[in-house]
Amino acid sequence: MTAPRVALLAERLRTRDSIVLQRHEGTRTAAVAAIVRQLDDDVEILFILRAQHETDPWSGQMAFPGGRSEPHDPDLVATAARETLEEIGVDLAAVASPLGHLDEIEARARGHLTGLIVRPCVFELHPGAELTIEPNGEVAEVVWARLGPLFRGESHTTIRYQGQGYDLSLPAYDVDGRTVWGLTYQMLHSLFDRLR
Repeated sequence: MTAPRVALLAERLRTRDSIVLQRHEGTRTAAVAAIVRQLDDDVEILFILRAQHETDPWSGQMAFPGGRSEPHDPDLVATAARETLEEIGVDLAAVASPLGHLDEIEARARGHLTGLIVRPCVFELHPGAELTIEPNGEVAEVVWARLGPLFRGESHTTIRYQGQGYDLSLPAYDVDGRTVWGLTYQMLHSLFDRLR
């Protein structure tokens, strides 16, 4: 497989439809920002490591910045941008351009569907843009990772997920010793589908 390119991803997001899940009365929505930037020979993508909080079902997991939509958000792209600014201090309107969105996913927490639909919105960081990343208390760390090794399966691993009555081995990626799995793993697969 060749190295990923942001230009190809942008084209595929424009020309291929993404799955949009059906809404019902009371459906809750959220959006995350998959922020990419072109390197000479690869693409980098930004992950956050969520801080440990007892009330957060995704506590301590690798993710993309984002969160639930608010009534004042004009759309889910705005939700992703607002949440990114709140969580890591990055103003996407100033340093990035929206490229489109990946397939929507209904979130699971602790093995159960939550009724929350998540839209992964893809943003390209402007060439030469300098990021000043200032994580708030929700974010423990920000990590840039090369997509090439993930795309080619070189960083593939598994994670053991145990709960009441189940013991599963789930697919995951190793990102410099950090495990990307669950929703974020699914979102990466949706992104990789656009690059194939």
